[in-house]
Amino acid sequence: MASSSASNDKVVETVMAGNYIEMESEGKPKTAKSKLSRFFWDGGSAYDAWFSCASNQVAQVLLTLPYSFSQLGMMSGILFQLFYGLLGSWTAYLISILYVEYRTRKEREKVDFRNHVIQWFEVLDGLLGKHWRNVGLAFNCTFLLFGSVIQLIACASNIYYINDNLDKRTWTYIFGACCATTVFIPSFHNYRIWSFLGLLMTTYTAWYLTVASLLHGQVEGVKHSGPTKLVLYFTGATNILYTFGGHAVTVEIMHAMWKPQKFKAIYLLATIYVLTLTLPSASAVYWAFGDALLNHSNAFALLPRSAFRDSAVFITFGFACTPLYFVWEKLIGLHECKSLCKRAAARLPVVIPIWFLAIIFPFFGPINSAVGSLLVSFTVYIIPALAHMLTFRSATARENAVEPPPRFLGRWVGMFSVNVFIVAWVFVVGFGFGGWASMTNFIHQIDTFGLFTKCYQCLPPQLPLPPPSPVMDNSTSAISPAPSYGHLPHQGHHHFHHLSPNNH
Repeated sequence: MASSSASNDKVVETVMAGNYIEMESEGKPKTAKSKLSRFFWDGGSAYDAWFSCASNQVAQVLLTLPYSFSQLGMMSGILFQLFYGLLGSWTAYLISILYVEYRTRKEREKVDFRNHVIQWFEVLDGLLGKHWRNVGLAFNCTFLLFGSVIQLIACASNIYYINDNLDKRTWTYIFGACCATTVFIPSFHNYRIWSFLGLLMTTYTAWYLTVASLLHGQVEGVKHSGPTKLVLYFTGATNILYTFGGHAVTVEIMHAMWKPQKFKAIYLLATIYVLTLTLPSASAVYWAFGDALLNHSNAFALLPRSAFRDSAVFITFGFACTPLYFVWEKLIGLHECKSLCKRAAARLPVVIPIWFLAIIFPFFGPINSAVGSLLVSFTVYIIPALAHMLTFRSATARENAVEPPPRFLGRWVGMFSVNVFIVAWVFVVGFGFGGWASMTNFIHQIDTFGLFTKCYQCLPPQLPLPPPSPVMDNSTSAISPAPSYGHLPHQGHHHFHHLSPNNH
C-alpha cells in the first residue's frame, strides 16, 4: 500500500512539473490585452517548443550546407545529414530525460522554480555533482558564445548581398547594435512570435534556394569533384554535425513549456521538418554550382540578385544569446529580479564580446566547422550521453527513474549501447578528425584574409572579374569565375586563387 502511494505521488509530481504559469493564470479575468499578449508573447505549448527547436536548429547554417556538400560530395552530404539528424534527436531525448529527472527530484524537495530558469549545467550539478557542472558550464557557455558570434556574422553576410554599399564589417557593427535589443526578451516563454517568424523565414529561404537553383540550371562547365581531400571532407562533415547540434538551448526551451514532459518527441519532429528544408536546398544549389561553392561559404553569393533573394534573410540571434544572459544574471545575482529594465541593463556586457569576436573572425562557414568539432561534439553529443549513463549506472537509479526507457529501444541495455556508440563515434570522427580538419581550414582562412578582415570573400566593385584561363588543368586550376554564376560583384581572382581546394 505504501509503494502504491509513493507511486501515485511520483506521477502527480511529474505531471505538475512546469505548470506554474497555467496555475497563476487560473481565475484571472481574460482581458483583450491579456489575450493579445498570450497570442504573441506568452508561449509555453508543445507547438511553441517545436517552433523554437526547428527555427534554432538550422538557422544560418542553411546557407553553408551547399558549401559542405561541395566538400563532401552529394552522397556523403545527404548521408551525414540523415545520420547526424538522428544522433542529434537522440541526445536531445537524453537531455529531456535528465531534465525531467532533475526537476522531479528537486520539486519533491519543495524547490520552487517559479522565477528561476533551469539550465543544463544545473541539471548536471544536481545529478552528477559540481565537477560535471563546471565542465558542462564551460562547454555550453563557450558554444553559445560562438553560436551567437556565428549568427551575427551570418546577419552581416546576408545583408551584404542585399546592400553591398557597405562592407560586411560595417554591417556587423550595425547588426551588433540591433541584436543587443534581445536583452529585453525575458525568457524563452516570450519567443513565440519570433520563433514562428524565424521558422517561416527559414522555410522560405530553403525553398528559395531550391527553386532558384533549379530554375538557374547548372553553370557552364560545372564540376562536382568532391570529395577530393580529407581536410575538406571532415570540415564539411563537422559543419553538418554543428547543424544538428542546436540543442544547447534544449533545457531552456523545455523549462519554458507548461508541460515539459511533452518534449520527448518534439526535437525528432523538428529534425524531420528541418531535413525537408536542408536536403533539397543543399542538393539543388550544389547540383547547379558544383565546385564553385568551395569559394563561397554563403550560398547567396552565387544566386542572381532579385527581390526573392533579398527577402530571404532571417535572424535567430536571441536563441543562442538568451541562455548566456541567464548565466550572467545568476553570476551577478540578478536572475530572479522582477525588474525587466534592471535585467536588460545587466545583460548588455554579454553582447560586447560577441560583437568583438564577430569582427575578429568573420569567416562564415569555416567557423561553423571549428565550433562544431571542438565545442558541439562535447556539449551536444558526448556529455549528454555520458551523463545519462552515469546518472543511471546504479540499479537503484534505474529502478526509480522518472522516465524509464521504452521497451522498443531495448530498455537500459539498448540505451547504454547507443550512448557508448555516440561517445566513441563523435569523439573519434567529430572531435578527432573533424577538429584537425576544421582547425586546419580555419587557420588557412586567417593566413589568407587575416584577422579583422573588412570584407570576407568579397572585393571592391571596381576590381573587374578576370576571364577564365584556358591553360589551367583540373589539378591546379582555381574555380573559373564566370558571370553565369549570377550576381558576383565582389568576387575577384585573388580569392579564387587562395581558396581553391588544392590550397587547403
